[in-house]
Amino acid sequence: MADKSKITLGMIAIVVDDYDSAISHYVNDLGFTLIEDAHLSPEKRWVIVSPGSDGAQILLAKAANDQQRAAIGNSTGGRVGFFLYTENFKETFEAYSACGIDFTEIPRQEAFGQVVVFRDKYGNKWDLIERKSKDQA
Repeated sequence: MADKSKITLGMIAIVVDDYDSAISHYVNDLGFTLIEDAHLSPEKRWVIVSPGSDGAQILLAKAANDQQRAAIGNSTGGRVGFFLYTENFKETFEAYSACGIDFTEIPRQEAFGQVVVFRDKYGNKWDLIERKSKDQA
């Protein structure tokens, strides 16, 4: 068995319809950082965005065939599949609201912290979470 202390989740892929549109959404609307945008061929690019300095990065993968296009916005079968942590829920929620992010509910308080579900441009569901500090638990 591999030494678990040497394994991390480095990146996940989200299937998108267009690189430039996806970059604009994740960078301008959600505030992510564009880490890399390398042209591999006329049809394919290596596009990485990240919401912060910690955690996994996201590879924006342009759908290349009908099967991949069918997965756009439904990579987790309609469930929340992505979890975005914030240290200031109110500020992030208000900024996302101002950008027209599609929230599917009103913010709620859970045992682990404050949370609200939103959809990205493609329909993928995300939890926006401000976790309770250990002092609040």
